[in-house]
Amino acid sequence: MNGYSEKPVDFDVLIIGAGISGINSAYRVQTQCPPGTTYAILEGRGQLGGTWDFFKYPGLRSDSDLHTFGFAWRPWGQNKAIAPAPMILEYLNKCVAETGIDKNIKYNHKVTAAEWSSETCKWTLDVEENGFQSTITARWIILGTGYYNYDEPMETVIPGLDNFKGEVVHPQFWPEDLDYSNKKMVIIGSGATAITILPVVASSVKHVTMLQRSPGYVMTLPSQDHISKLYHWFLPSSWAYRLDRVRAMCVGYFFFYLCRAYPKIGRGILAKLTKAQLPAHIPFDPHFVPAYNPWEQRLCVSPDGDYFKALRSGKADIATGHIKTVTDREIVLKSGEKLSDIDIIVTATGLKIHLAGGIKFTVDGKKINIPDKFLWKGVMIQDMPNIAVVIGYTNASWTLGADATGQLLTRLMNNMHAKGYKAAIPRAENENMKVAPMLNLNSTYISTAINQMPKTGSEGQWKPRTNYFTDISEAKKGDITTSLEFLTVGNKQ
Repeated sequence: MNGYSEKPVDFDVLIIGAGISGINSAYRVQTQCPPGTTYAILEGRGQLGGTWDFFKYPGLRSDSDLHTFGFAWRPWGQNKAIAPAPMILEYLNKCVAETGIDKNIKYNHKVTAAEWSSETCKWTLDVEENGFQSTITARWIILGTGYYNYDEPMETVIPGLDNFKGEVVHPQFWPEDLDYSNKKMVIIGSGATAITILPVVASSVKHVTMLQRSPGYVMTLPSQDHISKLYHWFLPSSWAYRLDRVRAMCVGYFFFYLCRAYPKIGRGILAKLTKAQLPAHIPFDPHFVPAYNPWEQRLCVSPDGDYFKALRSGKADIATGHIKTVTDREIVLKSGEKLSDIDIIVTATGLKIHLAGGIKFTVDGKKINIPDKFLWKGVMIQDMPNIAVVIGYTNASWTLGADATGQLLTRLMNNMHAKGYKAAIPRAENENMKVAPMLNLNSTYISTAINQMPKTGSEGQWKPRTNYFTDISEAKKGDITTSLEFLTVGNKQ
């Protein structure tokens, strides 16, 4: 694939980020692109793993099953389907070592800018490495940078928080030496992070309260797949692992589409499951009656009901309401309720959406603002040559969407190589098309950041992706030429 012109490049493909998305992209490039294709992963931090290495808060774990959150090309292989971060990191390290991907990762390489030249059909990337500046060139860029800002959490105004005399901790920057034993803790938030932290700290703190402005859905799932154990006894391993994966996808999508098509049924199922696990002193209403239907926001998962066990222990409870103010050791709600004698406040209030890692992009001297652009097939960015962004699913495992992206992209690269094309640029025939929601969820941090993400449209190749089964079929057999302009070296846009 290298040798597009007299002017060589350092790599055919540069992948930004060594998390789940970047590692999967590397495997697909390494195994499915034309022989001789060169690539590297540029990772801004000193370790691989992204989320699973970066966050340090207690209990960090997946909220998707690892049969589908793991890679299609390397089965998870553990019976524990919902796994803690150390197990996930161990798995990722094994994956890169077994495939040789680890030899292609460049750590502490933070990309700050990227400039495309249509004359040479290459990207030039500005890179910071341990305080030194350098440039690296490539034909393609794959953005496996995830969707949130590593340096800043989502800004949330909590009235009077500056008055608090205890410790204020954001999960994104959890101090590893934080001692919360025999302390009174309040976790502000009701999302996956809060649901994860509460049961872990409950065994050590004096008392912990989860303070939520509004309730969400919490669904108990077994951390181990007991049905899987049965057929692993007699099926060949490859068949059993494939069945693990297909079962997990089918069950997950069945419940998702059931909730979206028949929300009353979904509400009823979740209400019944929740009521059965609550202690007598914690009422179902108002703490577990969301104002939205199931799967309008992502469901929170409680493996083996650990969240409800903590509530039943008497060392954890819930408060629902809006904060009026925070004093030196109290949180006062607008209802008049007070949470007193607090030692630690944890602000689990969401992530700051941040696609493309903050990289500044220029195409032939023109600055590009990605949120102004549509996504071609949910993968390539309108008017930007040879660049893809890896966006997973929010209604299923992230990795499923990442792999659909990887397989579509490598197929496109192979097609271009066979025909002698050097660049592909998505072109929108109708830039005034109706915008369709890309993530189709209304969580606060997603709604807040809707104008910071690229757009998906209502027609043609610009529609949002739907589900893995449709998208992987489209990746392998679908149309990969419509709405793309192809260039050879020397063509100007």
